[in-house]
Amino acid sequence: MPSDPRQRRAARHAQPAEDPAASPPRKKPITVDRITDAALQVVATEGYDALTIRRVAAVLGSGPSSLYAHIVNKDDIDDLLVGRLYSGIVLPEPDPARWREQIRDVYTQIRDQYLKYPGISRAVLGTVPTNLHSLKVREGLLAILLAGDVEPRTAAWALDALSLYVSAYALEQSLVRQRQDDPDQEWVVSREELLRRFAALPADAFPHTRRHAAELTSGTGHDRFDFTLGLIMENLSRS
Repeated sequence: MPSDPRQRRAARHAQPAEDPAASPPRKKPITVDRITDAALQVVATEGYDALTIRRVAAVLGSGPSSLYAHIVNKDDIDDLLVGRLYSGIVLPEPDPARWREQIRDVYTQIRDQYLKYPGISRAVLGTVPTNLHSLKVREGLLAILLAGDVEPRTAAWALDALSLYVSAYALEQSLVRQRQDDPDQEWVVSREELLRRFAALPADAFPHTRRHAAELTSGTGHDRFDFTLGLIMENLSRS
């Protein structure tokens, strides 16, 4: 490059500088974190059914083959998603006087994480948690139950029951929301419509359903969520 400023200016004028917009942007490297971010984006915007390796690769502006340097298969992405969600769970210091409240709080956090990403609890159902973040949450929940003097095997089985219920609850909620958004789906009805249908049932065949229709349709989903968690915990035998 010329040493004289005038010559350098003349050189710039004679040869236009490269237009940054005309150059292809440098691609960010594919990483596990970016794969996880992209997978969460797919689930949040399109639902869990849309989650495939090809779809994640498209979000990253890459081909599926580039992901296989970091993941094994689709199940590996599921494990990453669950680990990311569980990494945001806040675990309390076990308190024997408040153990039921603490269990309810942790599972409410898990429920809310699932509900942010429609259908994502399917990634948890039927799998053994091996991600360190998942194991840390399970360790924290077990510590709370043991602090409440719950016998170890009872505590272990209770965690299975509670986790299964929370996953199924979140999945049901996501399915309802999905069908409510679909104009062709008409089976999701309001409480008022349910009451009307129950009232129209034959009294001789459905006496209890007609009589207790208000109770059968009472409460929000989260009301029933709290009720079910309480029902399980109140029946745990203590050591």
